[in-house]
Amino acid sequence: MKKWIALILALTMMFTLAACGSNDDAAANDNADDSAELVYAVEAGSAGEAAALENSWNVNSVVDQATALMEVASGTSDAAIIDLLMAGAMIGEGTSYPDLTYTDKLTTEEYGVGCRKGSDLVDVINAVFSATYADGSMKDIAKVYGVQESLCEQAADLSWEAAADGDVAAIQAAGKLVVGITEFAPMDYLDENNEWIGFDADMARLVAEELGVDIEFVVIDWDMKINELNAKNIDCVWNGMTLTAEVMAAMDCSAPYCNNAQVVVVAK
Repeated sequence: MKKWIALILALTMMFTLAACGSNDDAAANDNADDSAELVYAVEAGSAGEAAALENSWNVNSVVDQATALMEVASGTSDAAIIDLLMAGAMIGEGTSYPDLTYTDKLTTEEYGVGCRKGSDLVDVINAVFSATYADGSMKDIAKVYGVQESLCEQAADLSWEAAADGDVAAIQAAGKLVVGITEFAPMDYLDENNEWIGFDADMARLVAEELGVDIEFVVIDWDMKINELNAKNIDCVWNGMTLTAEVMAAMDCSAPYCNNAQVVVVAK
């Protein structure tokens, strides 16, 4: 009799576990179906757009990440995929979008500055990163914009030397460093005086100071950043740019300076 009872209990447990497994699989499939039906607002040419397309999600490609947030806030898109650093500055209590929140982290990544292939400007940028990381001024600037915990460690004691016919010589001859950006808080954005500020903007100014030139910020179409660079309309792309395989194949890039992630933003 005890053997029969034990057998019945064992069979009952097996059926229960099987049912639970089926329910879990069904829930996972439902979540996958839900994601497939949503429309995600993404910045054209961004790592967020790449992450959405990799998952075969429906995308609404817009001009920048700020517009992607506006799409969700207005209800014209179900969700947005933006950089975690921007999410920290732009959504949640006390921000421009208190009724938005982020859920899933889709990727982890690093930011870098992009220059033309063969550009000696990369050496200048890396030398400024090296010096400011060592003396603590990079961290001080990062604290102003709340990104200090995301900083990447920099190599020590780097230096630079301008090539006779390189980008640095051309920049110094022109008297200005032209930086390609989009409006992307907390990296590059306009203050109340219509001046560009942000962690990237402030660090770019230090590079201009190192070169002894003025700085000019030019808003670009992010999807055309490589073309803008190669056409010499700008000297570098400095705007929370993710170091993707495509970017690193098309540009000479600085050392990584910030860690980041792509996150899904939805209404609360």
